[in-house]
Amino acid sequence: MEFFIQILVAGVVIGSIYAIVALGFTLIYKSTGVVNFAQGELLLVGAYICLQLTVEYKLNFVISFFVTLLFMFIFGFLVEKIFLRKMIGEPIISIIMLTIGLSSVFKSLVQLIWGTDTKTFPQIFSEEPVEIGNITISYVYIFSIISVAVFLIIFSVFFKKTKVGIAMRAVASDQQAALSMGIDVKRIFALSWAIAAVVSSVGGILIGNINGINTSLSQFGLKVFPVVILGGLDSILGAIVGGLIIGILENIAGGYIDPIIGGGAKDVFPFIFMIVILMIKPYGLFGTVEVEKV
Repeated sequence: MEFFIQILVAGVVIGSIYAIVALGFTLIYKSTGVVNFAQGELLLVGAYICLQLTVEYKLNFVISFFVTLLFMFIFGFLVEKIFLRKMIGEPIISIIMLTIGLSSVFKSLVQLIWGTDTKTFPQIFSEEPVEIGNITISYVYIFSIISVAVFLIIFSVFFKKTKVGIAMRAVASDQQAALSMGIDVKRIFALSWAIAAVVSSVGGILIGNINGINTSLSQFGLKVFPVVILGGLDSILGAIVGGLIIGILENIAGGYIDPIIGGGAKDVFPFIFMIVILMIKPYGLFGTVEVEKV
């Protein structure tokens, strides 16, 4: 039972990070209709920027963290303005291919600047774990859960209470109607990419503190696909719930099935579960059901 709880805690931590990265993915899809294949590379860039500020420039980790978020906000805004803005009105497949191209460019630039060796953050959190009964939880896990919870609450309030957040929801619901109401849709597109870059960098920094950083970290973005598809591509609630489900299932499979079959179940099981759910609910757990009339 203690082993199961330990796995469950680790699953919640990883799942919460999946959730916040998936939030950025969902925001871009809801606002622009684009599936962003460069999400993992945004995560990678944010992690390396924070590491550079902390290690090379000797900044306090908290300062590095928030400077990175500011940098990634501007970076995401510029990516949309320079590359995506010109693609408005073009076929979706062309825009998707552009994001695939951007993912390759970003990853290559990271390799060129920082190399491919695994790098680690300096010791930021105490190595002494917190003990709750017979369960031990490291401080970096606690920091990760709290950070994700805070950001999710902030974005929830932002979308529901602020004018900009309501405008983003309006654009996500109906772009033509939003235009007719005087909402600057292009600005909302740019803001969606900026926020997606911010939440991706949060995920990258948290994972970097847990496992270290190398270019394979961008694959974390691919693991977000079953999360957003499971929860529903256009559902923010689905991104959160899907992230937690996939994170927990992944760790359970790794803890119980991998030792029996020799590995591999941890990576495959979330996709199997996603396929089963989609066979029952094709639009995901919370996705909007679209009915096409012929």
